[in-house]
Amino acid sequence: MQRLTNNNIGISQGSRVLFSDFIDDGPMWTGTGPREHRFEVEFEQAYAEIPNVMASISMWDSDTKTNQRMDIAAENITEAGFDLVFRTWGDSRVARVRANWIAIGPLPNEDDWQLY
Repeated sequence: MQRLTNNNIGISQGSRVLFSDFIDDGPMWTGTGPREHRFEVEFEQAYAEIPNVMASISMWDSDTKTNQRMDIAAENITEAGFDLVFRTWGDSRVARVRANWIAIGPLPNEDDWQLY
């Protein structure tokens, strides 16, 4: 658990279509090649500490003739941003995905002391 004691708490959020592989027969749709897509998110302002980040799928378009497997995650989280990552595997055919994310954490304060 992260306890927020700072009165400068920031909340960032965003939404991103990660891919539309059905348009050009990309790897998520054909089921061949890399089955991972990464998008680098950069916060508008850096947090004072690493924030808590939650990612979710807000639009899922897939082939109903195959198993529907997915994994969505926020990885490599820093004060400045993170990687929004979608993965699928096996025979899953994913046409497109939109992901939403939210980050919550303390913001720097001009009165904070930087001793080191």
